[in-house]
Amino acid sequence: MTITWDDFEKVDLRVGTIVSVEDYPEAKKPAYKLKIDFGKEVGIKVSSAQIVSLYKKEELIGKQVVCVTNFPPKQIGKFMSEVLTTGFYTDKGVVLAVPDKKAENGSKLL
Repeated sequence: MTITWDDFEKVDLRVGTIVSVEDYPEAKKPAYKLKIDFGKEVGIKVSSAQIVSLYKKEELIGKQVVCVTNFPPKQIGKFMSEVLTTGFYTDKGVVLAVPDKKAENGSKLL
């Protein structure tokens, strides 16, 4: 399927820094609850991420991730996820989509 540039511009992809990670034992599939700082304009948002198989909680603190910040909040079990943390499915689990160099929190993907 082909999309237009206007379609792409509707998706608000931003970089944020993970500031806290909690286990989410109630999730159907193993997941963490992430708090992600997107800077002054967007603030701190929460996300559920099925990344337990490839990432330890302590290695996620301070890691920058790319998220969709303009989807409506989504109820995931008892947790309301505010942003979609992006990644790539592999046979070993989800690999996070991350910038290769530090970027300012809240910066938009161009």
